[in-house]
Amino acid sequence: MALPKRIAIHEVGPREGMQIEKNPVATADKIRLVDMLSECNFPEIEVTSFVSPKWVPQMADAEEVVAGIKARPGTAYTGIYLNSQGMVRALKTNKLTVLGKLSITASETFSKKNTNRTLEETLAEAEERIAAAREWNVKITEIGVMSAFGCNYQGDIAPELVISLIDRLIGTARENDLPIELIQLADTMGWANPLSIRRLVGMVQDKWPEYKINLHLHDTRGLGLANVFAALEMGVDDFDSAVAGLGGCPYAGFKDAPGNIVTEDLVHLCQEIGVETGVDLDKLVEVAREAERIVGHPLPGKVMRGGDLSSYRRKLQTTV
Repeated sequence: MALPKRIAIHEVGPREGMQIEKNPVATADKIRLVDMLSECNFPEIEVTSFVSPKWVPQMADAEEVVAGIKARPGTAYTGIYLNSQGMVRALKTNKLTVLGKLSITASETFSKKNTNRTLEETLAEAEERIAAAREWNVKITEIGVMSAFGCNYQGDIAPELVISLIDRLIGTARENDLPIELIQLADTMGWANPLSIRRLVGMVQDKWPEYKINLHLHDTRGLGLANVFAALEMGVDDFDSAVAGLGGCPYAGFKDAPGNIVTEDLVHLCQEIGVETGVDLDKLVEVAREAERIVGHPLPGKVMRGGDLSSYRRKLQTTV
């Protein structure tokens, strides 16, 4: 299959990155990071999480951050929420694009650790999520599966299990006339490889060709961009990533394990193979370096250190 001509990149660094940092990050720095990213021409930036400050104190300033950012026309600003209380908080900012999602974790063990719910309990709660969303006129347009490729607590996840979970959620969505548009597959702990990407993506495409696929990939073991390329070959054109590689999953392994695929490295890959992103890579590299200064420790991005090849080509042309 030919590679997509263009992909959409959803920048999740401000949310994924800040929520895992042990040292507090100043609200002003969070706002500055989002504003700098806004200049890079992303279609969507995930700003924060509306979760309990008791459990995630790093997100206690969610409303302040949203209030402080300078929204750029053409960019959707979003936030994560896990329940109706968080959804209402996001709505009350009057600044965010608030969309609903029916989510589940493919790993029974991780589901219990992460949400204190079994898979069956999570599926049963879908109706409650739908009712809450309807009460507040929030459209549920996505279905998401976390740990869709594997789990540190349970091992490899059978793609047939993932398909069955998606099938049940789609059944619930259709019973409730939900306008589902997208299926997200998340490699939460970095278990995917190019072959497993092709297999699961292919199974989803075969069964539900009418839905777009988004991949939320982690680079925990260095296979992130290889997995991206495999997905591009399958026609996937929608990805999540984090500037400089901010963030990660606290359950993914060693505490210093890389998290999300690096946005500027993803943009650079696409630039080199002729896939458009619309993202300004020069500006993004500067944002990546600033992100590293903000958190005060090295981040896994490579292009921000090695430079992008287009810049080198331009320099070489001017010296000839």
